Amino acid sequence: MTSTEPTTAPAQGAAPVAGEDSIVRKLSTLDRYLAVWILIAMGVGIGLGRAIPGLNSALAKVEIGGVSLPIAVGLLIMMYPVLAKVRYDRLDRVTGDKKLMVSSLVINWIVGPAVMFALAWIFLSDLPAYRTGLIIVGLARCIAMVIIWNDLACGDREAAAVLVALNSVFQVLAFSLLGWLYLDGLPRWLGLGDGQGLNVPVWKIAVNVVVFLGVPLLTGFLTRRIGEQKMGRENYEAKFLPKIGPWALYGLLFTIVILFALQGKTITHQPGDVARIALPLLVYFAIMFFGTFLLGKGLGLTYDRTATLAFTAAGNNFELAIAVAIATFGVTSGQALSGVVGPLIEVPVLIGLVYVALAWRKKFAPDAVTTAP
Repeated sequence: MTSTEPTTAPAQGAAPVAGEDSIVRKLSTLDRYLAVWILIAMGVGIGLGRAIPGLNSALAKVEIGGVSLPIAVGLLIMMYPVLAKVRYDRLDRVTGDKKLMVSSLVINWIVGPAVMFALAWIFLSDLPAYRTGLIIVGLARCIAMVIIWNDLACGDREAAAVLVALNSVFQVLAFSLLGWLYLDGLPRWLGLGDGQGLNVPVWKIAVNVVVFLGVPLLTGFLTRRIGEQKMGRENYEAKFLPKIGPWALYGLLFTIVILFALQGKTITHQPGDVARIALPLLVYFAIMFFGTFLLGKGLGLTYDRTATLAFTAAGNNFELAIAVAIATFGVTSGQALSGVVGPLIEVPVLIGLVYVALAWRKKFAPDAVTTAP
């Protein structure tokens, strides 16, 4: 989702320097004002939806596998650049930290989905479409923007790369099963009724996960592998990545324009519903970040790895959530709207949590704050 890496991000583990530029200033112009661009894209989308009658029907005629082609293209463009930034060769540098690895897997694939499931039913029990969309967001674990927040908070870059890659693999393998569990199986077992249900075979969701996550993951991996072989790592990261980075933002904004063009009526006529979607998201971010941060400190992890653990737990892959919601329930569905609201809430909240993490950094013992090699 992010456009470029911060060009002046604080060194990993380095102490803040008096008079240093603010954290937000360390972002590129595109990233610094991402929330503004999203608001503009929403406004443009709503305007197009009102100005062009029948836009929904027009997009429905241009589809592949039940997904609008323009939206599919936007989602794939949005995810590819960030996955090309992942250092896939560093998997073995962090996997030896059993506390970090086990904690991340439990928090991301057991705790996170369960927390979002509970919040969705607590806050949106009377709005099944939005509730389902929120649960899908909870199933889509972080793979993109978390790298930015982690870097700004002086987190462990290698650990972030490993956990992002690990989450990517687990999403391909586990997303469909968890989707059935939380949207169909668990509501029945708990006597909550049939829930929203999936209304499509599980294999169809698996196909969408592979297409919208597996394809950009594979292309990102191959891009880095071939790019480093031909250009060298330094040139690849210094010259190639900055060129493709902005396309992640372009893809995101394009997708939001289309989605809000199709959701314009709901947004303008039912703003209360949008607010209701935002509320459980805010609670979710607070529970996941603060709970995980305290867990990392309690386990004796260094600050940089604790910060990485917390941000990877709090972040979500809204790109994937939007893709699955659209493919399964349609571009104008309430489920898709829940996914669209996600990035608008995540950006300002996680920027604020960067400040919180750095403020808590002093609470760690000096030998619990590592420095980059």
